[in-house]
Amino acid sequence: MNAMVTPPEPCSVFALDVGDGHRLHVEQSGAPDGLPVICLHGGPGSGMAAAHRQFFDAARYRIIQYDQRGCGRSTPRGGLENNTTAHLVADIERIRQHLGIDRWLVFGGSWGATLALAYAAAHRDACLGVLLRGVFLASADDLRRFFDDGQRHAPAVHARLAALAPPGARAKLARWVPAALLGAGPADQAALVTAWMAWENALDNGPAAPFAPPTNEALATAIDKYRVQAHYLQHGCFLEDGWWRGAAAALAGLPVAILHGMQDRICHPDNARAVHAACPDSTLQLIDGCGHSPFAPAMAAALRDTTGRFAARREASP
Repeated sequence: MNAMVTPPEPCSVFALDVGDGHRLHVEQSGAPDGLPVICLHGGPGSGMAAAHRQFFDAARYRIIQYDQRGCGRSTPRGGLENNTTAHLVADIERIRQHLGIDRWLVFGGSWGATLALAYAAAHRDACLGVLLRGVFLASADDLRRFFDDGQRHAPAVHARLAALAPPGARAKLARWVPAALLGAGPADQAALVTAWMAWENALDNGPAAPFAPPTNEALATAIDKYRVQAHYLQHGCFLEDGWWRGAAAALAGLPVAILHGMQDRICHPDNARAVHAACPDSTLQLIDGCGHSPFAPAMAAALRDTTGRFAARREASP
């Protein structure tokens, strides 16, 4: 199958009031009577992407996407109050109940994989299976690898981020960056977010990859996104150390597929190996030549192949 697939247009768009002052933007696409799948976006703080629909056969899947609290077109954008992992897990279950879905496939990439694992462990009976891509475990090791250990990959770009920190904090950006962003004024927020984005781009796409700093409304949107992310990172994503071991073990007997790029510099492949080892009956694919992006041709093809197998299993045993 060609790596470039045109995603289907949404057939339903609505706002769901989940309380606490938050309203979630929700979209559905694909076949109304297809295999239901909830797609959990990354971040924390990013937002749903229509391009993620390309991983599912629109004739076989009912695709549900939404913007998490504080993200995308959910309101209030950038809202940090009543915004924790427990709130997000509860929101996913509210969406399922609101749509009248008995059981669904749970799909998430990066932070979405974290959330998918946490939700499936808490609501196992509501899950037909779990698909994790580019696993993020929300651990101190994850943050250290991202902010501090990768500097040799793109030293000049990392130096621009580190230069914003006091000298004593430049070797421990994983601790300094989230707290600094949440406590900064508008000008400092703009500088820090721009440097953070440039660093993420260099890790994911290479040190020579072009980067256009956001301006105006795009910059305001980025600041809101990264403030939500900083809020989560500063609090350990509101998860206990090693939480994922119990969550993975709780999925024994449930179809769990794990895909991870071998060259992923945002989330280390060891995360996927660890979850696979802790999750009985799971399958693991380490995709060579792929980083963190789900849209690399080999990764996109592997995702479509995996969702095809989930759909075939459902069609064989409805």
